[in-house]
Amino acid sequence: MPDTNEDRLIAAARRLVAHFADVLDADLSIRLWNGERLPLGRNVKSELGFVISTPAAVTRLVRRPKFDTLVELLASGEIDIEGGTLIDLAHKRGEMRTRGLFKRVDKMLALKALWPFFLRTPSASQSQAYQGKISTSVEQGRDDKALIHFHYDLSNEFYALFLDPEMVYTCAYFPHWDATLEEAQQAKLDMICRKLRLQKDEKFLDIGCGWGGLVCHAAQHFGVRAHGVTLAEEQFAFAQEKIRRLGLQDRVTVELKDYRHIDAWGTFDKIASIGMFEAVGIDNHDTYFKQMHRLLRPRGLYLHHSIARPGKHDMKKFRKQRAEYKALTTYIFPGGELDTVGMSANGLERHGFEVHDVEAWREHYQRTTKLWTDRLYANREKAATMIGWPKTRLWLLYLAGCSLSFERSAVGIFQTLASKRAKGASGLPPTRADLYS
Repeated sequence: MPDTNEDRLIAAARRLVAHFADVLDADLSIRLWNGERLPLGRNVKSELGFVISTPAAVTRLVRRPKFDTLVELLASGEIDIEGGTLIDLAHKRGEMRTRGLFKRVDKMLALKALWPFFLRTPSASQSQAYQGKISTSVEQGRDDKALIHFHYDLSNEFYALFLDPEMVYTCAYFPHWDATLEEAQQAKLDMICRKLRLQKDEKFLDIGCGWGGLVCHAAQHFGVRAHGVTLAEEQFAFAQEKIRRLGLQDRVTVELKDYRHIDAWGTFDKIASIGMFEAVGIDNHDTYFKQMHRLLRPRGLYLHHSIARPGKHDMKKFRKQRAEYKALTTYIFPGGELDTVGMSANGLERHGFEVHDVEAWREHYQRTTKLWTDRLYANREKAATMIGWPKTRLWLLYLAGCSLSFERSAVGIFQTLASKRAKGASGLPPTRADLYS
């Protein structure tokens, strides 16, 4: 039988994978578009590996070897991970012979193997990226509602596939590492309320209240009068129904409103911002902190809970986005920007706050996002019926990537407690022993 172009592509893929199997000796495999499974090592036992469902995927990669090309291919399923998640794949890296990999690869062999793919016409797939304009500041026309809608308004049913029953979509707090996600989220809500020293009938504001978990918890267990704001319509509807279901209408209110448009100046005794600050944008930090200061009474407490990146030597380097970070803000969280814990503390102090405590929760968020990844992976078929396979695959990559970033200290998360500065005593106890007893 004469050799066909398809046969040549299969033969080229076999040669390339066989070479990388010698170089890497990984306990992984690659399944080609013809169903053939090729080992990436000498003694492959794991079911974990990659799927290349079409030769066009290789063509697109060799024609445009960019990170976003890989993301689009993973979203479309033209390249996929089978037998596990990105976390499982990353943990295999320690078993591979990756040191000096580039030097050990036979460049001529690789070039010859990839050349038939390069000569093909690349295919196109529908982009899953945010298509709107992303301005860095409100003055330039930043539309926070559109940005929030892209991330949060997928459907409440989708988020329920991996969140706890209270629908808390922020870092959990594990009293011990074997605690369930449900236990850890309850512990987190309780810790926030205790750090804020919430008292009966105090007026409490939750900026970016999500599905209402914190405002309801604070009202039920600490007796406050709680108010929350969100820009996500699906969250707003869920929170409203939850408030009615729990009979908290006289204690809890929620508004579909931008934080900048809250005009109850000096009204609130305590304010929490839990996992919302990342959506504000660095150019809008001054506006944000000024508004928090306006809304609080003198010596009112503010809890600032946000993800942060390690600092750089200068802001230009800090704001330069690596490929992975750019993918996050393109496909998952448009407009999102992380600052440093120092920038947050500095911003608070410059705008009239006194910082009292800073606590790092990095490993708690690593554990949280790992559990979210596992849950979504287990429910991936259901997720695909709700939001489609491309977005499901992207979300699995996103949650797994977050877990790995926290695991490797590439990002951290901090809870910073501050008060609206005034003369005299802060009103806080002499120690924090009661928080951890």
